[in-house]
Amino acid sequence: MALTPIRREADLPGLRIVPTASLVPHEEFDLQRSEPLVARLRNESHLKNPPIVAPIEGEDRYIVLDGTNRAMAMTVLAYPHIVVQVVDYESPGLLLETWYHLVTEMPSADFLFALRTVEGLMVEPTDLLHARAELARRLATAYVIMPPDRADGHHTVYLLYAEGDLHRRTMLLNRLVHVYRMRGRIHRANTDHIEHLVSYYPNVTALVVFPHYQASEIVELARQGAYLPPGITRHIIPGRVLRINFPLEVLAEDRPIEEKNAWLQE
Repeated sequence: MALTPIRREADLPGLRIVPTASLVPHEEFDLQRSEPLVARLRNESHLKNPPIVAPIEGEDRYIVLDGTNRAMAMTVLAYPHIVVQVVDYESPGLLLETWYHLVTEMPSADFLFALRTVEGLMVEPTDLLHARAELARRLATAYVIMPPDRADGHHTVYLLYAEGDLHRRTMLLNRLVHVYRMRGRIHRANTDHIEHLVSYYPNVTALVVFPHYQASEIVELARQGAYLPPGITRHIIPGRVLRINFPLEVLAEDRPIEEKNAWLQE
């Protein structure tokens, strides 16, 4: 395909073509979401929404803030290059928030049994205020809220502790998420008021509440290859670029990346 320049009135903020191998995920990819993406990209001729990445200081690599499954799909399809939106991770306008996991359609007894079988994870009954305080101080790894009991209307709260550094605690979080991801369904929530959530979702098993991470922790984990469980971090990025419909055949061509980037900027 000849790289005929495409004229655009507006600038393309932060768009760049980079080697696909230079992308570093910060979370585990979700096979249930990446496999359909691979199939769809095989049948489509364009990449609609570019992954959002940030440069890793001192390296020729980029951490993927949003779009891990798209990046993984492009890797599986062996595209040498990918178009991304590059942002400054330290920009004051970029917000990093945390999603919680609302687990449904898994028997409560099975969930509690699985919780206690995660080696290295200590489970301690507590109350909600204490759980919030322990997690805010990062003394706990996470906490779990079970739905209110029909008999007394009270919910049950468990604090989850893990010894070791951030790398080890993250590894145990992945083990925890794995045990309920394979048995139940996960919905994202941004509140720990489970009494409100049960009115919207049937068959609620538990709410797993994770800590709020700092950007520096995300980068450090990614550099070490220690990924967070999928569906925890939420990056709110101003000026998000969507629906660029970039031709995949350009990314697949055996041409210098500099030439592809010049064509993109045109």
